[in-house]
Amino acid sequence: MKVHLLAIAGGSGSGKTWLAERLVEECGPDAGRLSLDDFYQDLSQRTPAERSEANFDHPQAIDWPLFRRTLTCIQRGETTDVPVYDFDTHTRRAETKRWRPCRLVVLDGLWLMRRAELRRLYSLSVFVDCPEKLRFERRLARDRCERGRSVASIWTQLENHVAPMHNRFVTGQIRHADLVVGSPSPAADVAELRQRCQKLLLQKSPL
Repeated sequence: MKVHLLAIAGGSGSGKTWLAERLVEECGPDAGRLSLDDFYQDLSQRTPAERSEANFDHPQAIDWPLFRRTLTCIQRGETTDVPVYDFDTHTRRAETKRWRPCRLVVLDGLWLMRRAELRRLYSLSVFVDCPEKLRFERRLARDRCERGRSVASIWTQLENHVAPMHNRFVTGQIRHADLVVGSPSPAADVAELRQRCQKLLLQKSPL
Protein backbone atom coordinates (compact mmCIF):
# COMPACT_ATOMS: atom_id res chain seq x y z
CA MET A 1 0.00 0.00 0.00
CA LYS A 2 1.33 3.42 -0.99
CA VAL A 3 1.08 5.70 2.04
CA HIS A 4 1.23 9.48 1.59
CA LEU A 5 2.11 11.86 4.42
CA LEU A 6 0.62 15.36 4.38
CA ALA A 7 2.21 17.72 6.91
CA ILE A 8 0.38 20.78 8.27
CA ALA A 9 2.54 23.16 10.32
CA GLY A 10 1.87 26.55 11.85
CA GLY A 11 1.80 28.45 15.12
CA SER A 12 -0.11 27.53 18.24
CA GLY A 13 -3.76 28.44 17.66
CA SER A 14 -3.32 28.86 13.90
CA GLY A 15 -5.97 26.28 13.00
CA LYS A 16 -3.76 23.29 12.11
CA THR A 17 -5.94 20.77 13.92
CA TRP A 18 -9.16 22.11 12.41
CA LEU A 19 -7.72 21.87 8.91
CA ALA A 20 -6.30 18.38 9.48
CA GLU A 21 -9.60 17.08 10.85
CA ARG A 22 -11.51 18.68 7.98
CA LEU A 23 -9.32 16.99 5.36
CA VAL A 24 -9.53 13.60 7.06
CA GLU A 25 -13.31 13.91 7.26
CA GLU A 26 -13.61 14.82 3.58
CA CYS A 27 -11.23 12.08 2.42
CA GLY A 28 -13.11 9.38 4.33
CA PRO A 29 -11.75 5.99 5.45
CA ASP A 30 -8.65 6.27 3.26
CA ALA A 31 -7.30 9.03 5.55
CA GLY A 32 -6.16 9.29 9.16
CA ARG A 33 -4.75 12.02 11.40
CA LEU A 34 -1.60 11.98 13.53
CA SER A 35 -0.77 14.85 15.91
CA LEU A 36 2.76 15.82 16.87
CA ASP A 37 1.32 16.88 20.25
CA ASP A 38 1.13 13.24 21.34
CA PHE A 39 4.91 12.98 21.06
CA TYR A 40 5.80 15.48 23.78
CA GLN A 41 8.49 14.22 26.14
CA ASP A 42 7.23 12.28 29.16
CA LEU A 43 7.96 14.44 32.24
CA SER A 44 6.82 11.91 34.82
CA GLN A 45 10.28 11.91 36.40
CA ARG A 46 9.99 15.61 37.26
CA THR A 47 8.08 17.22 40.11
CA PRO A 48 4.83 19.06 39.27
CA ALA A 49 6.60 22.38 39.87
CA GLU A 50 9.40 21.44 37.46
CA ARG A 51 6.89 20.34 34.83
CA SER A 52 5.06 23.66 34.99
CA GLU A 53 8.32 25.48 34.23
CA ALA A 54 9.07 23.42 31.12
CA ASN A 55 9.10 25.22 27.77
CA PHE A 56 6.58 23.30 25.67
CA ASP A 57 7.01 25.72 22.77
CA HIS A 58 10.60 24.66 22.09
CA PRO A 59 11.21 21.82 19.58
CA GLN A 60 13.28 19.97 22.20
CA ALA A 61 10.02 19.28 24.04
CA ILE A 62 9.24 16.60 21.42
CA ASP A 63 10.44 12.99 21.49
CA TRP A 64 11.73 13.11 17.90
CA PRO A 65 13.23 9.60 17.77
CA LEU A 66 9.87 8.10 18.75
CA PHE A 67 8.05 10.29 16.23
CA ARG A 68 10.45 9.22 13.46
CA ARG A 69 10.07 5.53 14.30
CA THR A 70 6.30 5.85 14.35
CA LEU A 71 6.26 7.60 10.97
CA THR A 72 8.46 4.87 9.51
CA CYS A 73 5.98 2.19 10.62
CA ILE A 74 3.02 4.17 9.36
CA GLN A 75 4.61 4.85 5.98
CA ARG A 76 5.27 1.13 5.59
CA GLY A 77 1.56 0.54 6.04
CA GLU A 78 2.06 -1.23 9.36
CA THR A 79 -0.19 -1.32 12.40
CA THR A 80 1.53 0.38 15.33
CA ASP A 81 0.94 1.97 18.74
CA VAL A 82 0.80 5.76 19.04
CA PRO A 83 1.44 7.45 22.40
CA VAL A 84 -1.19 9.55 24.16
CA TYR A 85 -0.07 12.70 25.98
CA ASP A 86 -1.80 14.06 29.08
CA PHE A 87 -1.51 17.85 29.07
CA ASP A 88 -2.95 18.14 32.56
CA THR A 89 -0.03 16.25 34.10
CA HIS A 90 2.55 16.72 31.30
CA THR A 91 3.12 12.98 31.19
CA ARG A 92 2.58 10.18 28.70
CA ARG A 93 -0.41 8.01 29.49
CA ALA A 94 -0.02 4.29 30.01
CA GLU A 95 -2.55 3.48 27.30
CA THR A 96 -1.77 3.97 23.60
CA LYS A 97 -3.81 4.42 20.45
CA ARG A 98 -3.76 1.62 17.89
CA TRP A 99 -2.90 2.98 14.46
CA ARG A 100 -4.58 1.21 11.58
CA PRO A 101 -3.02 1.50 8.10
CA CYS A 102 -4.49 4.04 5.70
CA ARG A 103 -3.32 5.54 2.43
CA LEU A 104 -3.28 9.23 3.42
CA VAL A 105 -1.92 10.38 6.79
CA VAL A 106 -2.53 14.02 7.73
CA LEU A 107 0.02 15.25 10.27
CA ASP A 108 -0.37 18.45 12.28
CA GLY A 109 2.18 20.08 14.56
CA LEU A 110 4.27 23.14 15.34
CA TRP A 111 7.59 21.97 13.88
CA LEU A 112 6.86 19.33 11.24
CA MET A 113 8.97 21.06 8.60
CA ARG A 114 12.03 22.00 10.66
CA ARG A 115 13.92 18.76 10.06
CA ALA A 116 15.13 17.93 6.57
CA GLU A 117 14.98 14.16 7.16
CA LEU A 118 11.26 14.51 7.92
CA ARG A 119 10.50 16.89 5.06
CA ARG A 120 11.75 14.24 2.64
CA LEU A 121 8.99 11.91 3.81
CA TYR A 122 6.10 14.23 2.99
CA SER A 123 4.12 14.04 -0.23
CA LEU A 124 2.70 17.49 0.54
CA SER A 125 3.48 20.16 3.13
CA VAL A 126 1.22 23.04 4.19
CA PHE A 127 1.88 26.06 6.39
CA VAL A 128 -1.07 27.78 8.09
CA ASP A 129 -0.36 31.50 8.26
CA CYS A 130 -2.45 33.13 11.00
CA PRO A 131 -2.22 36.62 12.57
CA GLU A 132 -0.70 36.70 16.06
CA LYS A 133 -3.74 38.36 17.64
CA LEU A 134 -6.06 35.59 16.48
CA ARG A 135 -3.61 32.86 17.51
CA PHE A 136 -3.35 34.32 20.99
CA GLU A 137 -7.12 34.64 21.34
CA ARG A 138 -7.59 31.00 20.38
CA ARG A 139 -4.82 29.85 22.72
CA LEU A 140 -6.34 31.80 25.58
CA ALA A 141 -9.78 30.31 25.02
CA ARG A 142 -8.43 26.76 24.64
CA ASP A 143 -6.23 26.77 27.74
CA ARG A 144 -8.97 28.28 29.91
CA CYS A 145 -11.64 25.85 28.71
CA GLU A 146 -9.73 22.60 28.13
CA ARG A 147 -6.88 22.90 30.65
CA GLY A 148 -8.43 25.02 33.41
CA ARG A 149 -5.59 27.53 33.51
CA SER A 150 -5.83 31.10 34.77
CA VAL A 151 -5.73 34.04 32.37
CA ALA A 152 -2.62 35.40 34.09
CA SER A 153 -0.68 32.15 33.70
CA ILE A 154 -1.67 31.85 30.04
CA TRP A 155 -0.52 35.38 29.23
CA THR A 156 2.75 34.79 31.03
CA GLN A 157 3.36 31.72 28.88
CA LEU A 158 2.35 33.56 25.71
CA GLU A 159 4.81 36.36 26.40
CA ASN A 160 7.72 34.29 27.73
CA HIS A 161 7.49 31.13 25.64
CA VAL A 162 4.92 31.10 22.84
CA ALA A 163 5.75 34.38 21.09
CA PRO A 164 9.58 34.16 21.17
CA MET A 165 9.59 30.46 20.26
CA HIS A 166 7.16 31.09 17.41
CA ASN A 167 9.46 33.72 15.94
CA ARG A 168 12.52 31.53 16.41
CA PHE A 169 11.30 28.09 15.39
CA VAL A 170 7.91 28.24 13.64
CA THR A 171 7.70 31.11 11.15
CA GLY A 172 10.77 30.09 9.13
CA GLN A 173 9.09 26.84 8.09
CA ILE A 174 6.95 28.75 5.63
CA ARG A 175 9.77 28.61 3.09
CA HIS A 176 9.58 24.80 3.06
CA ALA A 177 5.83 24.61 2.46
CA ASP A 178 4.36 23.45 -0.83
CA LEU A 179 1.26 25.50 -0.03
CA VAL A 180 0.54 28.38 2.35
CA VAL A 181 -3.04 28.87 3.53
CA GLY A 182 -4.60 31.60 5.63
CA SER A 183 -6.60 31.27 8.83
CA PRO A 184 -9.52 31.11 9.06
CA SER A 185 -8.83 28.93 6.02
CA PRO A 186 -10.65 30.27 2.94
CA ALA A 187 -12.98 27.80 1.24
CA ALA A 188 -10.86 27.99 -1.91
CA ASP A 189 -7.74 26.89 0.01
CA VAL A 190 -9.58 23.98 1.61
CA ALA A 191 -10.97 22.95 -1.78
CA GLU A 192 -7.50 23.02 -3.34
CA LEU A 193 -6.10 20.91 -0.53
CA ARG A 194 -8.94 18.43 -0.87
CA GLN A 195 -8.24 18.12 -4.60
CA ARG A 196 -4.53 17.54 -3.93
CA CYS A 197 -5.38 14.88 -1.39
CA GLN A 198 -7.67 13.15 -3.86
CA LYS A 199 -4.89 13.13 -6.47
CA LEU A 200 -2.54 11.51 -3.99
CA LEU A 201 -5.12 8.85 -3.23
CA LEU A 202 -5.48 8.11 -6.94
CA GLN A 203 -1.79 7.33 -7.30
CA LYS A 204 -1.23 3.60 -7.62
CA SER A 205 1.13 1.66 -5.41
CA PRO A 206 4.42 0.66 -7.04
CA LEU A 207 4.52 -2.89 -8.37
